Amino acid sequence: MDQKFFADSHTHSEHSFDGSEKVRSLASAAEKKGLYAITISDHCECHEYFEKNVACDISASAEDIITIRDEFEGRLIIRTGIELGQPTQDVKAAKDALSLAHYDFVLGSLHNLRGEQDFYFLRYPDAAAAQDLMDRYMTELYELAKQDLFDSLAHIDYPLRYMKGEAGLEIKMSDYQEKLDAVLELLVRNDKALEINTSGLRQKIGRTLPDKTVLMRYRELGGKLVTVGSDAHNAADVGSGIEQAYELLKECGYDSAVFFTDRKPTLLPV
Repeated sequence: MDQKFFADSHTHSEHSFDGSEKVRSLASAAEKKGLYAITISDHCECHEYFEKNVACDISASAEDIITIRDEFEGRLIIRTGIELGQPTQDVKAAKDALSLAHYDFVLGSLHNLRGEQDFYFLRYPDAAAAQDLMDRYMTELYELAKQDLFDSLAHIDYPLRYMKGEAGLEIKMSDYQEKLDAVLELLVRNDKALEINTSGLRQKIGRTLPDKTVLMRYRELGGKLVTVGSDAHNAADVGSGIEQAYELLKECGYDSAVFFTDRKPTLLPV
């Protein structure tokens, strides 16, 4: 596939709590792999924003991105992003974070429910327990979708990375179709994008987050805006799965992916 317009809109540097690479290293990896553009979207876990002084990391990330842009001019487009985790749980923190820098792109995500740990840390003794958590997740995800703080909704079926991929439970997004449709309809109504997160291709779940079924349903409901992100936390994973995601978009009837600059989408042919 022609890589002319491959863009990775979801990556993490050392300024994310779980990242390991310099911003420059991520950009260098993107250039070497022939990507058109990359967005560094470091974590802002809003429910921990004030407690853990997350503002320092977020500001440092934005500063590093601005510093290296000229270095790569004409070779790679580099954009400033942020991943707002759990903005539903502290709206003030989310708004404060967005005031720290000029962002090109804002991801909205939900890694944990109110009063719970990240789904990564939870244990799923049986399907009933997982189903209850998933039902609560879809309810809070709808709250997130109602907010006007983000540009693209990240890894919409995030809990399934662990419920299905790690615990092997047969839980599907279609089990929550009414709530899923409500979320997707909000995205369409508010001109928000849906993300294809390719991290699942590197994990036990073995597929993109979400899968073809959800992408098709988003399109059926009128959705046209899809961002693609590797969710890389190291240089080796930058751009990973982008080609498969673009092929998936074509299979689902999309003509383009989108890449954000100044919070506005640019269409990239697939």
